[in-house]
Amino acid sequence: MKIKTGLLAYGASGKLFHAPFIEAHHNYELVGAWERSNQNIEHDYPKTVSFNTFEAILNSDAELIVVNTPIDTHYEFTKKVLEAGKHALVEKAFTTTSQEAEELHKLAQKNNVKLCVYQNRRYDSDFTTVKKVLDEQHLGDIVEAEIRFERYNPQLSAKAWKENGNPGTGLLMDLGSHIIDQALVLFGLPKKLFADVRKTRDNSKIDDYFDILLFYPEKRVRLKASLLVKELAPSYVLHGKKGSFLKHRGDIQEDQLKLGKKPNRADWGTEPNELDGLLVTHNLKGIYPTLAGNYLHFYDDLYEAISKDKKVPATALEAFNTTRIIELAKESSQNQKVVLV
Repeated sequence: MKIKTGLLAYGASGKLFHAPFIEAHHNYELVGAWERSNQNIEHDYPKTVSFNTFEAILNSDAELIVVNTPIDTHYEFTKKVLEAGKHALVEKAFTTTSQEAEELHKLAQKNNVKLCVYQNRRYDSDFTTVKKVLDEQHLGDIVEAEIRFERYNPQLSAKAWKENGNPGTGLLMDLGSHIIDQALVLFGLPKKLFADVRKTRDNSKIDDYFDILLFYPEKRVRLKASLLVKELAPSYVLHGKKGSFLKHRGDIQEDQLKLGKKPNRADWGTEPNELDGLLVTHNLKGIYPTLAGNYLHFYDDLYEAISKDKKVPATALEAFNTTRIIELAKESSQNQKVVLV
């Protein structure tokens, strides 16, 4: 049986990262989206409905609601979705505070519904390849790792809500929620951290640069992001006792979606060969082939969770940990001190 799914917004997130995959997946049915002005989803997907109020989509036959509104509204909308007895898939960053994350986790348990966070970049080609290198133990025990997510956007965003400085804005909340999550997936929770969080663009009201150092007993993991990087360094650098692995960020799914291409299980998300990673060990130095990325697999795992009562692909408690790291990074930067996790 297909899971009837509705979106709380049909902007870039709904059009690119959700609707195409829900429509392409044989285990889901896209019922529509809440649209406050234009009714675009009915044009793109004629069998859907453009709901003009939140209450209308909440009272529809949708079993799963995607909460893809601005971050500072996630808690309010997700709480109402869960209270209505519906499953919720919430865009990252999950909530603005770890306390909100914990409350929503408990509410989902109380109402016996699934609550999942859309950590789609766990399904990127570059990250899945890095995880495979670690799982195969090519590098031995890791002593140092770095994950970077950098861009060159010196001008303030035309989307005013992204730049107004409310609790849901800033690079640490935006890109940080991705690479912090990836670090926790790969290495678990650190013991301590030190962070430098700054505003570097002219007239910026939000943090647009961060450098976080995670302290583990036997290794250090650095997480960096900036909007003022013109020449990109490798996005993943891992050094272990047996070798090193370097990989540029190369997932092409977002670019494919922007070109209007639809997900295809046969050839979707395949990076060009020139973006393959470099693996160097005692015995070899060569190119390591990149796995294909596919966000459809996220929806595969979510379907299994809902239909067979399994664990969701990214839990609210995992998002709680990510949000707590963000809070501690702000505290560390403000006080210029190492803080315990």
